[in-house]
Amino acid sequence: MSINTQRFILFLVLNFFGLYLGSLTTSVAVNSDWYMQLQKAPWTPPGWVFGAAWTTIMVCFTFYMTIAINKSKNNVKLITLYLLQWGLNFLWNPLFFYYHQVLLALVAIVLLTVLVFLIFLFNYKKMKHYSLLIAPYIVWLLIATSLNIYIYLYN
Repeated sequence: MSINTQRFILFLVLNFFGLYLGSLTTSVAVNSDWYMQLQKAPWTPPGWVFGAAWTTIMVCFTFYMTIAINKSKNNVKLITLYLLQWGLNFLWNPLFFYYHQVLLALVAIVLLTVLVFLIFLFNYKKMKHYSLLIAPYIVWLLIATSLNIYIYLYN
């Protein structure tokens, strides 16, 4: 198995493991009284969209990270940013769904959005058109941040 294939599998496993961990606090909570009674943004997508979006995002991000790690001259920086991103991505779910800390969750998702955008910026020259692979992540984080802001403001 080539080193690229190993890296791809590693990022794929890490990304989907993070989604799995996040789902442990999300799956039950979306049907909870607390969440059902929240005033949600009119543009909140149906539940199934979240799973489809995150699956697509993490597959694209896996390709992105595999290519970026091969093109990077500073893998320590890239891996550090990746791990910070992973942690913030995971952290949002329990903050929001388990602890009901909407403001702290908002801080986490804003930091995550900034961090993913920084990953994009730091690697754009090397990645060129491959940078499009991180675009779904950035777009979705902007949407998710707007949903979190709405819930914070109206609840």
